[in-house]
Amino acid sequence: MTPGGTSGAPGVVVVTGVGRYLGAHVAARLAADPRIERVIGIDPPESGGEFAGLLDGVERIRTDAGSLGGLLADLDVDAVVHLALVTAPDPQHGGRSAMKDQNVIGTMQLLAACQRAPRLRKLVVRSSTAAYGASFRDPAVFTEETEPREVPRGGFGRDILDIEGYVRGFRRRRPDVTATVLRFAPFIGSTADTTLTRYFSQPVVPTVFGRDPRLQFLHFDDALEVLHRSVVEDHPGTYNVAGPGVLSLSQAIRRAGRVAVPVLEPGLSGAAALARTFRLGRYGLDQVDLFVHGRVVDTSRLEREYGFTPRSTAAAFDDFIRAHHGGAVVTRDQLATAEQLVLDGIRQVRAAVRERS
Repeated sequence: MTPGGTSGAPGVVVVTGVGRYLGAHVAARLAADPRIERVIGIDPPESGGEFAGLLDGVERIRTDAGSLGGLLADLDVDAVVHLALVTAPDPQHGGRSAMKDQNVIGTMQLLAACQRAPRLRKLVVRSSTAAYGASFRDPAVFTEETEPREVPRGGFGRDILDIEGYVRGFRRRRPDVTATVLRFAPFIGSTADTTLTRYFSQPVVPTVFGRDPRLQFLHFDDALEVLHRSVVEDHPGTYNVAGPGVLSLSQAIRRAGRVAVPVLEPGLSGAAALARTFRLGRYGLDQVDLFVHGRVVDTSRLEREYGFTPRSTAAAFDDFIRAHHGGAVVTRDQLATAEQLVLDGIRQVRAAVRERS
């Protein structure tokens, strides 16, 4: 395949998850492309209207994946972009059980509907570099062929492995469909509002004592570009999508002008619980393991097949800093409570070590 793929913009595109930040922006961008005749957004009935302003040119259908059935066939869909994934459990909305239902069961139901859509020619699925897990046994760089050395501890990483397994099965059943799987690095940038951006926006950033993991980020605008190209061009296969280069966690914290507070891992887990309480982000084991071990992926396949190179990890992070410079997201009282929790966690670990010795 020549760089940039082949031109083959579909007539009717369905995008799942348009009630969320990524899905809404992708649907809006596709709707603005004159080569695409019709963009249909799918989202659960209970989804809010936070991004309704972006969806003026998008036909919106409120239904869950289990009700899609023959809907895709009835709509004469040419392409499906599956973005309706939950990256962390929300205790207020069913926790881990609801997360797995949406990610794994929802994807199974969507693929079943795709299999019955005779005109379907393209499937684009959001995945994540979390598929590789994060452990002390990891290689320096993951390629698309690298198998995880250990099954991810976090629910999102395990869900991603299941989702990609179902997509492989779909490819065997529908070899006529161009299936693209995009393993995204964590999003960052001037507009992104994610667990990662909230982590780096805290005045005091908890880190793991003795660890300085290497990290990669992906600018949100570059994620939109890759998704757009995946729809209007043909790029079968699985691709790592990340900004070239790396930043160590300590470098990122210094660039953000924040203060790092090293704690032992149990202390970090306690800080994560506090962050959930103050709605600073739903940190789970996926995020904790990333901040302990780091993760770096090779993106040469993306650059070669798409003819596109995302901006570097450092440039993406600097754009985030410029947009959030000086911004505080916690009150003085919340910060004092966070500091006290970190100190308490350290004391508890030290006490446990003394008891064992």
